[in-house]
Amino acid sequence: MHRDAQRQVYELMAPKLYHTCKRYLKSEEMIEEAMADAFFTIFTKLDQLKETKAFEAWARKIAVNQCLLSLKKNVNFNIYIEDMARSSEPSIAQSAALEEEDLLHLLTYLPEGCRTVFNLFAIEGYSHKEIAVMLNISEGTSKSQLNASRTKLKEMVNNVYYLNEKSHGKSR
Repeated sequence: MHRDAQRQVYELMAPKLYHTCKRYLKSEEMIEEAMADAFFTIFTKLDQLKETKAFEAWARKIAVNQCLLSLKKNVNFNIYIEDMARSSEPSIAQSAALEEEDLLHLLTYLPEGCRTVFNLFAIEGYSHKEIAVMLNISEGTSKSQLNASRTKLKEMVNNVYYLNEKSHGKSR
């Protein structure tokens, strides 16, 4: 692939893949490493792409897989949310409605295992069976992690957003 074409692909895809990686990884260093590895794979395996219309989804899948490789080295996906120490409570800027950006911000407060399963299931659309294979866990663990993440997200939305809204005199 020609260098100028690679640069154009990078400039087009980097912001999208950055946001994908940020949903999975917390540190900027890990995000940058996953992106670099993803772009290396994209550029070296471009000939394996069968349908050019599917390029963006294919590239995102490569980025997700790079994030999962990084997480597998550092995360025990069998640790449940109740086993984790209480993390600090998030804060959300006041606005008239809960935005997608606010929910994505709340994801960063979940333990890595819960966040990863939530991302794979709710955002990427993988089944519990596929997640179990990807993370080398049981389907039951995947379901449990998803349930724990949903419960914690609901709790955070209620505590941080709705209670905050009520304390400022707003009502739903």
